[in-house]
Amino acid sequence: MAKRYTGLYRRALVPAIPVKMSSNSIGSKIVDRWYVEQKRNAMNNQDHLENQTDKDFLQESGQEVTPEDAGLGGSDLFDNQLTVNDLEAQLQDLQQAYDDQKDKHIRLLAEFDNFKRRSMKEKLDFMKTAGQDILTALLPVLDDFDRAQKNEPFSEGINLVYQKLNTVLKNKGLEVIESNGQPFNADFHEAVTDITAPSEDLKGKVMDTIEKGYMLGDKIIRYAKVVVGK
Repeated sequence: MAKRYTGLYRRALVPAIPVKMSSNSIGSKIVDRWYVEQKRNAMNNQDHLENQTDKDFLQESGQEVTPEDAGLGGSDLFDNQLTVNDLEAQLQDLQQAYDDQKDKHIRLLAEFDNFKRRSMKEKLDFMKTAGQDILTALLPVLDDFDRAQKNEPFSEGINLVYQKLNTVLKNKGLEVIESNGQPFNADFHEAVTDITAPSEDLKGKVMDTIEKGYMLGDKIIRYAKVVVGK
């Protein structure tokens, strides 16, 4: 293996500065010039070597530069590499945690939006049918009025009360289901019995209504009991 020369050894590589010898001859003048030139070169080499780092010196001499020569201890370099790996792993963990929280947040927003819509619909339905129990309890009273009217005409006072009651209930959303002469519809009618239709055009239609049906808004609170022609 090649020897590694750093530090103090580089100073040994600097050529020794020649010692001037005094003389008055022409030869001594030549020696003086040579001496000055050699001294200048030696001083330049010394400054260059002293200003070099270990890394530069090793590179110029063709030797391998290790992490220690470059100013990084081997353990420091290994620790730095471990630190980078740890940071990358932590970054991946944080990104995964962020994605999970974002997904949960989106799901919660969707669930909350569905909850608001459902609550609003239930509220509207409740407002429409808030008096359903009371109105359903009044239906037999209306049936008694209808039966009584068929047997005997109402007096003016009773007829006024009956009309006023119908008006109030209609304003509350109560509506009569039309039956007589209408095609039988299982969504609105309940067939009690069927009879032979007197004509072809009455087959499958309601011949008579035994008990009126009622709707409260869009909701059926009682089906109409009818007789169907066949």
